[in-house]
Amino acid sequence: MSPHLNQFEQPVGHSLPDWQSRPLPQHQVFTGESCRLEPFCAARHGDALSEAWGLAEDGRDWTYMFMGPFDDRQAWQDYFSQMEGSRDPLHFAVIDIVTEQAVGSLSLMRIQPEHGGVEVGHVAFSPRLKQTRMATEAHFLLMRYAFETLGYRRYEWKCDSCNAPSRKAAARLGFRYEGEFRQAIVYKGRSRDTSWFSIIDSEWPQVKKGLQRWLAEENFTAEGQQREKLEALRDRP
Repeated sequence: MSPHLNQFEQPVGHSLPDWQSRPLPQHQVFTGESCRLEPFCAARHGDALSEAWGLAEDGRDWTYMFMGPFDDRQAWQDYFSQMEGSRDPLHFAVIDIVTEQAVGSLSLMRIQPEHGGVEVGHVAFSPRLKQTRMATEAHFLLMRYAFETLGYRRYEWKCDSCNAPSRKAAARLGFRYEGEFRQAIVYKGRSRDTSWFSIIDSEWPQVKKGLQRWLAEENFTAEGQQREKLEALRDRP
């Protein structure tokens, strides 16, 4: 129960007398050590993305996405046009700094500037991006933008409760599990229970510290293998 009481001795949330609505996220470029996030542009990123996503052996990466898989060029182009024109979700391409090619995408969505809340979603990482240093850094760059540049209070992750890899990824990155929204969505002809995760602003400093430690050059061997896991580095004082 909240320790804060109003004039009627009722418990209430802590006061935010100076709170003001936060800015809307904008299309900007965010540069890290291994990757760069760019505003998605169909002409600049479309061909590289469709080629990178096409390296997957089958369509399983799209099972828990609202869209895809795409069977022909027109379907790709229609989706890319939708991505480029959208402002919520606000899509970014993930660029491999070594090859200068797009290898995945992700977005900020369900943007609520009046409450300081935003969700990361539409995470579509190709085989060239999944389980790499770039993948973690892409998430870090977007988190840092939300918390430190925009001043948001809450950063969300949601997924199909059946999507075990997504749930595992959220926990690894430092999101806290909040529960299930049962029968929340109907998509692709089936019902979805939605798992909710979040990071709030008071947790961000420790989450950030863990991510920075994990992304540091000294945490990787010459072959690019991690020396210590992100979870261990985040829990360290």
